[in-house]
Amino acid sequence: MKIIEIKGPQSRCYAKGVERQVSLFMMQDKQLKIGDYVMVHVGYAIQKVNEHEALSSWELYDQLADLDH
Repeated sequence: MKIIEIKGPQSRCYAKGVERQVSLFMMQDKQLKIGDYVMVHVGYAIQKVNEHEALSSWELYDQLADLDH
């Protein structure tokens, strides 16, 4: 998800038309800024990823979802 707002240890992130509140608590030692991409699990950012990794992951998820239909 792409970070679009940071307020202390909380952020608002966006991906695929969805915005979520995401905790940055587990990544306090990282220098995160608006525009960075993070992997999110159960509401927590758990890993910083680059834009290419983020977009490639979403493309793969879309392909997997298409297999269900």
